[in-house]
Amino acid sequence: MKQAVGDSAVSSPHNTDPAVKRQRWFGMTAMIISAMAFGWLGVFARLAYDDGTEPITVLCLRFSIAAIVMHGMLRLRGERLPRGKLLIGLILLGGIGYVGQSLAYFVALTMASAGLVAVLLYLYPGLVTLLAVVFFKERLTTRKLLALALALAGTALAIGPIGGGKPLGIMLGIAAAVIYAIYITVGSQITARAGAIPASTVIMSAAAVVYTGIMLARGPVWPASINGWLAIVGIALVATVLAIVMFFVGLERIGPTAASTISALEPLVSVGAAVVVLHEPVSFWQLGGGLLILTAVVLLARNSQT
Repeated sequence: MKQAVGDSAVSSPHNTDPAVKRQRWFGMTAMIISAMAFGWLGVFARLAYDDGTEPITVLCLRFSIAAIVMHGMLRLRGERLPRGKLLIGLILLGGIGYVGQSLAYFVALTMASAGLVAVLLYLYPGLVTLLAVVFFKERLTTRKLLALALALAGTALAIGPIGGGKPLGIMLGIAAAVIYAIYITVGSQITARAGAIPASTVIMSAAAVVYTGIMLARGPVWPASINGWLAIVGIALVATVLAIVMFFVGLERIGPTAASTISALEPLVSVGAAVVVLHEPVSFWQLGGGLLILTAVVLLARNSQT
């Protein structure tokens, strides 16, 4: 889970101070690790499904394990959970917004390839831009228009004539991107006020509570072997905790523009991991569509510098 965070005080990339350069390289390395960790989310989920479990159980375990780790991290850092209206806002973000997004994404993975679902999710930067234009009256520049057009064309190509999955799976993949865009647009100010780690801790905890209730009502479907459990631990620790912590470590050192650009590695990692581990086929259409969507992401990221 990545949060939209406002600009932080980051030194100019042209600064020749060796200490500043080291911090920037450290930040770039952390962001690459984050993108790679997030990129394995879909593959871990498919491995867990192949071992007999299902999305609700996986998501309950994912957020429960991650929340425990994040609470421990919060305590080690000496930080406190937010209170009052800020706490309520974060609980709603996690219990409604992030539950909706993650459920759409994980169910989509049962009906479409991990690579395609990952590419479709990366429509969210373009959708965030569109929401900002509609609701916050941001100026629709030529670059933004071009990025949105590329994202739409990329989606059409990624789905392709065959699709790489059932129509409902593709629709859920797009729905995950739409919900995520709304979640980021609504929650960006709230998470910035609460702080990265406290906000992530509350959001994950709220999602864990909701999914625990759903799982208990439906009945859990546990993995059949150690392989499924390892995949779930990978989702929680690698594709959730490590990915989020490294994202914020990088963000503090290189700023949101460079962070967003490097994060575009995520769907490439997802597609590559799906091909290598799951032996998923990748069509020319999906490759072309993915590249167009990534180009749109980079254009939108660089737009914040102008």
